[in-house]
Amino acid sequence: MNNSIDFSGRPFHFIGIGGIGMSALAYVLAKRQLPVSGSDLGPNQITRKLESLGAHIFSRQEASNLEFFRPQEVSTNGVLLNSQEKLSATKTILPQVICSTAINTNNLEYKAALELGCPILHRSDVLAALIADYYSIAVAGTHGKTTTSSMIGYMLLQAGLDPTILVGGEVNAWEGNARLGESKYLVAEADESDGSLVKHSPAIGVITNIELDHPEHYENLEEVVDTFQKFAQGCQILVGSIDCNTVRHCFARPGQRLKPTISYSLHPETNADYTVTNIDYRADGTTALVWEKGKALGVLNLRLLSRHNLSNALAAVAVGRSLDLEFGEIAKGIATFEGARRRFEFRGEAAGITFIDDYAHHPSEICATLAAARLQARPGQRVVAIFQPHRYSRTLTFLEEFAGSFSHADLVVLTDIYSAGEPDLGQISGEQLADEIAKQHPQLIYQPTLSSIRELLLSTLRPGDLALFLGAGNLNQAIPEIIATLREPARATS
Repeated sequence: MNNSIDFSGRPFHFIGIGGIGMSALAYVLAKRQLPVSGSDLGPNQITRKLESLGAHIFSRQEASNLEFFRPQEVSTNGVLLNSQEKLSATKTILPQVICSTAINTNNLEYKAALELGCPILHRSDVLAALIADYYSIAVAGTHGKTTTSSMIGYMLLQAGLDPTILVGGEVNAWEGNARLGESKYLVAEADESDGSLVKHSPAIGVITNIELDHPEHYENLEEVVDTFQKFAQGCQILVGSIDCNTVRHCFARPGQRLKPTISYSLHPETNADYTVTNIDYRADGTTALVWEKGKALGVLNLRLLSRHNLSNALAAVAVGRSLDLEFGEIAKGIATFEGARRRFEFRGEAAGITFIDDYAHHPSEICATLAAARLQARPGQRVVAIFQPHRYSRTLTFLEEFAGSFSHADLVVLTDIYSAGEPDLGQISGEQLADEIAKQHPQLIYQPTLSSIRELLLSTLRPGDLALFLGAGNLNQAIPEIIATLREPARATS
């Protein structure tokens, strides 16, 4: 276990507690009856849930928040404390301050924590300590982490193994992004974006695929591979998809030291440990016959669409079998898994238009998600892709790949780049990306702002359309207003 983390009762204070990764950790710690507090820029559903568990939430990130933890000058009966008592109080009261990569050293709350002498740790340190505290399954990969880890967690939950779960998305089955179980098992999503993946040493590690997705942190794909290889070295069992060229070439060569312990593939000719035949991709889900080392296990049904989700499900099968679950138990759990929010999430229907929200923000993810949308679309139904690019660095690095990733859409609507805190260096803009996409896709409309996007969609969408909102930023905030406007009686009867 990571000795820098104290689970014995010392408080935890999260700077930016409302984030999807930070809040999952805070939830598990609060459910373990540990003192938890944190700050964020405003209340939301996540922070309110944490407050209901007893967490103290500050509505702003400012230095005065840390005054909450200063040792008192007097005891409870009004007597002044001597210096030794003050020192003891400081050791007892000062929290472990947890930050994400998004918190910089100029943050006033961070500076106050330094001045107080609080131990300051990255959120990955807390996750690494939790992973070491359990028999853990950690799911890594450039794409598919949230769906795969959620599916594995749900499968174990349905099989009665009562796991602790921490994922990067909200799942209806446990009403959020985390749950605390009573068993030895923990399922976690392990993020490579800032290199902290190397801290984790799970019993079972899963690698779904490897691509360059975070050019703000990595110079090239080789650096990404190095991070995954270090992660692999810390796994007792490594489960890997050899359908990914990078995984296959870097982890599965003959004689390669880091060859996956368990391999999976959608293609039987690869001779992977787990593979599938008789695949049927339908508008309402997917069916396939699963094979384990040349022996047929049985039929797998899942509600999720397209090949990338079948691959995610095959990873879950491999994990389940490594835990000695019967295939029937595995298949039963996977068959009822509905997916995580913002992963091809149905948001509603209005005026005959279907609204879908998806987190896809990398060219590969956009291709896969639009392929799923095309599969679901009825004959003659338009697939309208509404995309908000995420980060200047990613848009610039993958400009050519983005331009070719919308082939399954009938109409592309593009808005300006969501910075995610990055400075605009003037190297790339949403309009430049629009020009590149237009070279390959003739049906493209560019609108720079969310307000102009809303107005455009209200006049452009038509009955029968499947409107797919893509991106990791705030584009999906426009969906409820558009639906509400379309449902207004005056518009409905006009």
